[in-house]
Amino acid sequence: MSAETFTATVHWERTGADFVYDTYTRDHRIELGSGTTLHASSAPGFLGATDRVNPEEQFVSALSSCHMLTFLAVAAKKRFVVDAYDDNASGVLDKNAEGRLAMTRVVLRPRVKFSGDKTPTADEITQLHESAHRGCFIANSVKADVVCEPRLT
Repeated sequence: MSAETFTATVHWERTGADFVYDTYTRDHRIELGSGTTLHASSAPGFLGATDRVNPEEQFVSALSSCHMLTFLAVAAKKRFVVDAYDDNASGVLDKNAEGRLAMTRVVLRPRVKFSGDKTPTADEITQLHESAHRGCFIANSVKADVVCEPRLT
């Protein structure tokens, strides 16, 4: 595979008369190369809007989504039939070893429903998730501890 480039344009502008830390808007727009627009802000703890996506949520969802998509590819290649996949992922914003705020841990909690003549054993499900974790582009790109805790249905 050759290198691929992905794009995002972030736009913010001042809406008030002043520019003071406690009052400037954190609301901004993210235009993705796919044509999708996200209305974003900072996390509420950093004076952001509660009804907009924030970078920390985007980080957790990117890891969860990448793991799922990689898992589906691995399962399909092994000829397992996946009917549903749900993940209740969470991420922790904390100080890292250098004392700086960072997303230090993300826990994925996928539940997968299989059907068909060939359903995986518990060990095979674990192996599928391990393969997905090793193959996830986003997990391979971050320093945070990314843990997968599959939930059996």
